[in-house]
Amino acid sequence: MSVIGSFSYDASTKIYKGRIRTLTVNVQAQLVLNDKRLSEEAPLYRVRSSRNGAEIGAAWEKFTKDNGEAYLALKLDDPSFPAPIFGNLVEVEGEPDFQLIWSRPNNY
Repeated sequence: MSVIGSFSYDASTKIYKGRIRTLTVNVQAQLVLNDKRLSEEAPLYRVRSSRNGAEIGAAWEKFTKDNGEAYLALKLDDPSFPAPIFGNLVEVEGEPDFQLIWSRPNNY
């Protein structure tokens, strides 16, 4: 597991703002509510580049099995990425911001 991003949440706009940083990706991004959500399976948020508004992913609300705490499961993808990036945006106790945690998928 690695921290690949940090985001703050603005409750008045319901937007997460932050940065995603890996060896090959360095982008300021926003998670904006998906106003075209037609089902529970649709993403709750769209992930957009803060620089030009390009959509680079989506986020679904999930809940932990042990205590039911909410987190966001992200899938980031773009033609410039070598492969999709999967991560979980979680609130960390004692930290002011949310952290985007990456771990390699189980099928590798």
